[in-house]
Amino acid sequence: MRFQAPRGTHDVLPGDSFRWRFVEETFREVCRRFGYAEIRTPTFEDTQLFLRGIGEGSEIVVDKQMYSFNDPGGDSLTLRPEGTAPAVRAFLENSLHAQGPVTKVFYTGPIFRYERPQSGRLREHHQCGIELFGSIDPAADAEVIQLGVRYLRSLDIRGEEIHINSVGCPACRPAYLQVLRRYVKPHLSEMCGNCQRRYEANPLRILDCKVDVCRAATADAPPMHDSLCGECSDHLTGCREVLDLYGIECVLDDRLVRGLDYYTKTAFEFLHGGLGAQSAVLSGGRYDGLVEECGGSPTPGVGFGSGVERVLLAMEAEQSQPVAPEPITAFVITLGDAARKAGLKLLADLRAVGLAADTDYAGRSMKAQMKEANRCGARYAVIIGEDEVAHNAATVKDLATSEQASVRMESLVGSLVE
Repeated sequence: MRFQAPRGTHDVLPGDSFRWRFVEETFREVCRRFGYAEIRTPTFEDTQLFLRGIGEGSEIVVDKQMYSFNDPGGDSLTLRPEGTAPAVRAFLENSLHAQGPVTKVFYTGPIFRYERPQSGRLREHHQCGIELFGSIDPAADAEVIQLGVRYLRSLDIRGEEIHINSVGCPACRPAYLQVLRRYVKPHLSEMCGNCQRRYEANPLRILDCKVDVCRAATADAPPMHDSLCGECSDHLTGCREVLDLYGIECVLDDRLVRGLDYYTKTAFEFLHGGLGAQSAVLSGGRYDGLVEECGGSPTPGVGFGSGVERVLLAMEAEQSQPVAPEPITAFVITLGDAARKAGLKLLADLRAVGLAADTDYAGRSMKAQMKEANRCGARYAVIIGEDEVAHNAATVKDLATSEQASVRMESLVGSLVE
């Protein structure tokens, strides 16, 4: 029997893992500079956290995209389909709000959604994200966007376009939804099945539909910003003013909405033209009611999530490639039992001082071991045979120049460190 990775998942192999590590380490460093501390939440949570947090009308719930199961004790658990609700749960459970008026955290990890696999968006994909709790200041929204820009620039990604909008708040959004429903109703029978379902449950998502007939039907739909209350309008203006101060250009996009029910006010996406139809590399917004919905005191919040797979595709589109890690310094080649013992001791000594070193574990010939040393990119081949053991030395061959010299064992480690 042969097994394969489940549909919508993939393996990150040794030859590619350094690219993933580079993206995640770059993200961590940028977050450090902005004052965000790392948080790690469980891979699965109580199912009710997501039903309450992201909303029973969201497509993740309606379209049964969550991986939910009952554990042996009968509790309903769900593999996290997004990163914000778990961060809110951890924020409340661990009283992070007590540490100061504003809490800033970042996270990395897998996200699970049962949906049709797409380019850069698999059923198990990986996300880097940030959350800022405790500030209603539009400058906080601008900081979150600025951090996203700095993250992409640090990866040499420059081809993105930032779209921004306001999705209103509980005071002004209901009136707009009625306006939107009235506009859409005459066209509803022509629209796709998803939009027909969204009409009652989540009409804002109709504006985000990519089906041609639906986009044509909503081409002249009334924009949300015409229905914003004064507070939401001022907030959007304030955020854009700070972004101008930072020199960050944004496109006001009336069709930009978010798929989760908890978003309020600011919504944004970073779109990259090199990715085709699925072009978002980073997206987020404000969620001022989510902490309260999850059982806490009213606490504003804003953040973003960015798919690692999409970011890697954007780097590829812009031919931005991280430098591969340095290959091993020394490959220890041994011939004979006595040489083997000396070689293993040397291998341990090299690693103890911080050098990357390896050896053969297949009992191969001298020629095969030398070939392996070249294959793994070693700088030096350190050869120990019967003569070397007799003279308490090793032959060190520079694999780039083919120069070689005999080096006494007591000097060998120091000579390679230099």
